[in-house]
Amino acid sequence: MSKIKNIAIIAHVDHGKTTLVDKIMYHCQLFRENENKGDLILDNNDLERERGITIVSKNVSVVYKDTKINIIDTPGHADFGGEVERVLNMADGVLLLVDAFEGPMPQTRFVLQKAIDLGLKPCVVINKVDKENCTPEEVHEKVFDLMFELGAEEWQLDFPTVYGSAKNNWMGEDWKTPTENIEPLLDMVIEHVPEFKPEEGTTQMLITSLDYSSFTGRIAIGRLQRGTLREGQQVSLVKRDGSVVKTRIKELYTFEGLGRLRVEEVVAGDICAIVGMEGFEIGDTVADLENPEKLKTIAIDEPTMSMLFTINDSPFFGKDGKFVTSRHIKERLEKELEKNLALRVQETDSADKFLVFGRGVLHLSVLIETMRREGYELQIGQPQVIIKEIDGVKCEPVEHLTIDLPEEVSGKAVEMVSIRKGEMTSMEARGSRMVCEFIIPSRGIIGLRNQLLTATAGEAIMAHRFFEYQPLKGDIAQRLNGSLVSMENGTAIPYSIDKLQERGKFFIDPGEDIYEGQVIGENSRQDDMTVNVTKTKKLSNVRSAGADDKAKIVPAIKFSLEEALEYIQKDEYVEVTPNHLRIRKIYLKEVDRKRNKVV
Repeated sequence: MSKIKNIAIIAHVDHGKTTLVDKIMYHCQLFRENENKGDLILDNNDLERERGITIVSKNVSVVYKDTKINIIDTPGHADFGGEVERVLNMADGVLLLVDAFEGPMPQTRFVLQKAIDLGLKPCVVINKVDKENCTPEEVHEKVFDLMFELGAEEWQLDFPTVYGSAKNNWMGEDWKTPTENIEPLLDMVIEHVPEFKPEEGTTQMLITSLDYSSFTGRIAIGRLQRGTLREGQQVSLVKRDGSVVKTRIKELYTFEGLGRLRVEEVVAGDICAIVGMEGFEIGDTVADLENPEKLKTIAIDEPTMSMLFTINDSPFFGKDGKFVTSRHIKERLEKELEKNLALRVQETDSADKFLVFGRGVLHLSVLIETMRREGYELQIGQPQVIIKEIDGVKCEPVEHLTIDLPEEVSGKAVEMVSIRKGEMTSMEARGSRMVCEFIIPSRGIIGLRNQLLTATAGEAIMAHRFFEYQPLKGDIAQRLNGSLVSMENGTAIPYSIDKLQERGKFFIDPGEDIYEGQVIGENSRQDDMTVNVTKTKKLSNVRSAGADDKAKIVPAIKFSLEEALEYIQKDEYVEVTPNHLRIRKIYLKEVDRKRNKVV
């Protein structure tokens, strides 16, 4: 029987988690020599590939020196913190990856805190030592200080370290002398990650992740804490509230390479997938039939942001999508709740509106983007932060924000954050760049990224994580410019757009179909303005179609989904369909808008 080690790889965004997993897979010869799988193998859905981020954590298993190592790749963004928390329950130790130039970042802190609280042994990997101006020794000290700050115990502070570059495929004890491969890293894992010691007692397994197969239905994944599991075994399912349901295991799988292997029996300490049980949720315990004992369930951080999801009722509904009714949207949100732990859905007084709560704009926009690709049409309201009452005082979520940017534009960034009620806590120079840290209300972060990128010519790197709830900070200035709203249904005519260009910036191209009440541009002044861009040129004997100067039309501004969500005001929706993103007023007719105007 080979030994089993379970490790989770945790780090800040873009510090190289998924790349490292690739290299481990190649090193342990998971693939044939002639098989080229490319990069970022685990990021297998389209969205992850396009954005270059991991959204859902995944497991892969490799064998090295007769030890089976289950590796869990985790997302780096705080918005997907629910994923990280869940998965760390399956690990015996963590590989903490830190960039040799950037050092510990907000997310590093966030994920490390979770690992230390769970009592896991950290092994540190200082990655990207091939970067210019990097300082691996300093970073090593910073990691130590951070662990000490987070209240790590002595055995956790005594962590092993390897240096290297995952991209160039080497790891070693000394960063100045590159080695041949990444074996030193795997040796460190085998030496320092504690082996799982099963306790005596009856069967126990916490369900930490879900999978779905259209053939077999829902699959429960978790690490077996004690006892054994067999095919066909009868077990008890202990729910979160303590109720017990009797059920039976049809099939058992363990992870092997990128796939799964069907087995007869699973021993304690291994990560397995169970098929055939029904009615389970994440955080339930699979226990013994006769005397079931419950494991501690997973505590998940509360959501901090909400958005209104509603059916698409614009004049263009049903043109693109397959699923347009409220029933479709409701069923899809319920399906998402099963596997997305940090999500909450609340029904409203109207049957076709749902309040969806999540951890941040990114967390919710990934869900919207996935739904749009599946063929759903829906409308989204402005993101709102969740305000709680603590001891009779209204409080709002506050975040810890880090901005890394060139020194010459740092003043601009500080000013922008201060307007949004942010307070600076530290500022330090790293080479020609500045790293500024702030405490800022979550409301202030909505829409900040766009403005910041514009002001710094795309140089700023922004990261934020939830800090705590604090008393309300007062009003935050929203977008100053009003909207240009379409007056008519029809097609946008180049001639009219050309004549209205001095009024503001347009979001639509000539020849695009538009409807009354659609936001087609940004006004150069503060208030909204209704314009008609469907008017054609009147021709007579004197005026011909082409005698005037040719129209010079400025290219339209195109928003991504997050940008559109952060851009809209209270009285606007983002209409999301599989092929289009449109911004519209809630009330399409101008008379209704005046009647229901919110002062």
